[in-house]
Amino acid sequence: MNLIFITIDGARTDRIIKGNSFQKIIAKSAFFSKVIAYAPYTIAAMHAVFSGAYGNKTGVNSYWSNIKFKKDRYKSLAKYLQDEGYVTYADVINKLVLPHDGFDEFVVHDELHDNLTERHLSLLDKFNNLRREGKKFFLYLHYSNIHTGIMEQVLKKYDNFSQEYFSNREKNEIFYDKLFAAADEYLGTIISQCENLDFLNDTLIVIISDHGISVGDKLGERAYGVFCYDYTLVSNALFYHKKIHQISVKDQVRSIDILPTILEILSIPIDKKYEIMQGESLMSFINGNGKSKIAFSQSGNPLNTGQPPKEPNVWAVRTNEWKFIRNIHDQSEELYSLNDDPKEENNVITKFPEIANTLRKELERQNVNT
Repeated sequence: MNLIFITIDGARTDRIIKGNSFQKIIAKSAFFSKVIAYAPYTIAAMHAVFSGAYGNKTGVNSYWSNIKFKKDRYKSLAKYLQDEGYVTYADVINKLVLPHDGFDEFVVHDELHDNLTERHLSLLDKFNNLRREGKKFFLYLHYSNIHTGIMEQVLKKYDNFSQEYFSNREKNEIFYDKLFAAADEYLGTIISQCENLDFLNDTLIVIISDHGISVGDKLGERAYGVFCYDYTLVSNALFYHKKIHQISVKDQVRSIDILPTILEILSIPIDKKYEIMQGESLMSFINGNGKSKIAFSQSGNPLNTGQPPKEPNVWAVRTNEWKFIRNIHDQSEELYSLNDDPKEENNVITKFPEIANTLRKELERQNVNT
């Protein structure tokens, strides 16, 4: 079975469940609407997806650490497939976002000028020809236009405490929705072409968002990569193939679970010469008997410096019901009851000390570096 893996960079889950193209695909796929990202920015988030392990294990836990990926200890998705004889190809926003190990070709598109719909349709045709030749392939497509729009019109114009930005929430929402609508249209076009080429007979299609984006949700984070709140950490994943039945899973899962899920679907055994993955296959959820796991996340609050720190200074653990956050820079802690307070506005850490203590211990256990 071949693999087409599509990342919609910066797609918020609250928009995905309403997108016209996304809704059509969700109706035909295994859809996970609460995939907790390891980090709310692409570099650390995608290294965790591709390795099945958190960044404090793999070495990629900040904007500055992508070159520290421990490829001798953690085997990436591309390397797994390359070792199985797949032709592997990535079309990405920049050279930092994924582990390079295992890719035959690693191509960076021009995010400001390339038409990604045309570019990726052309790649589908190219790999369909390989398919006709009997070759297995892994094609990674990175849709970066949401990210690019936010970079050009938000990150370059405002800081994380801009009164102009945070006082115009409606304007921010309208701008983001315009970017998302284009992403939704792109995905509809790409998936239609996949269906027209009969890829679903022999190709698994995986679609994820790496992280969400703030539209002014919290003062101090104009876009992403600062805090560990749900508007950036709750991502999503779809597994689309004719042999995978439709199911919508609302239980919490983790982005590190995506790699072992793909390997199980493709019948590729886990390589025991490497470190044991922290992630676990989601096939149990698809089969109706999955059990939610605690998720661990880290971010880097630049505070007033304008630059992300060298090491994470915001840590979080999340269950289906609770989120515990520790801010390393000032040692403050936060606890949120997610069912009662989904926007994480009321810190109840003094009201529920036993829950806070349990999650504090879990946070410390997860953050042990090896």
